[in-house]
Amino acid sequence: MTGFEWSKLTQFGNIYEMVTTRFFPIEWSLFPSMAYHSLVTLAVAFLGSIIALVIALPFSFFAAQNTSGSIATYWASRSFLSGLRSIPEIVFGLIFVTAFGLGPFAAVIAIVLHNIGVLGKLISELIESADTGPQEAMRSVGATRWVGHLFSILPQIWPNVLSQYFYRFEVAIRTSLILGFIGGGGIGQQLFNHFQSFRYTAVALDIICIMILVILVDFIGGRIRARVI
Repeated sequence: MTGFEWSKLTQFGNIYEMVTTRFFPIEWSLFPSMAYHSLVTLAVAFLGSIIALVIALPFSFFAAQNTSGSIATYWASRSFLSGLRSIPEIVFGLIFVTAFGLGPFAAVIAIVLHNIGVLGKLISELIESADTGPQEAMRSVGATRWVGHLFSILPQIWPNVLSQYFYRFEVAIRTSLILGFIGGGGIGQQLFNHFQSFRYTAVALDIICIMILVILVDFIGGRIRARVI
């Protein structure tokens, strides 16, 4: 059904020939343009993930059993987050590219909606596992329910929330590359265009820029997580 054969894994001749004869010399003259498109991809991923975090963080309190207030609110919130999470970004992207036209805006909205579902679920689970001691202390001094949640739960889970955010930010960069294939802009769209026009020397530069972008974000995110956690 899948056509998977172990013998095919030893057939590297075509790949080696393509890489050595078509990808070189790398078209370095395009680097300024590719650097700009890399920044567009970075902006799409950052904006999509940070907006999702801002929306998902308060919403996740309604999706946690210990803070939702009622079983109806809990199940409605969980179902909503599951619905968003079940739809891949590329499906959202196809819908919004059709609605809003080609460009990064459609990619941002696609990443926002999917990440609300993912971050909302992850944060709600952190809320449910939070220590109950600070919550009881806040209630004992007369704090209202939401004030108690804010000051007793959020400080406990904030380092893990940031950790989850940076992980989703890294995922959003790779997602924005795929969204570029359907007209979402950024370096992903340039990569698709170069493949379609058989400009493999430009494709090699695209791949290098993508690697630099992902490694840089991973390094910066790791340093920030180390300081916070």
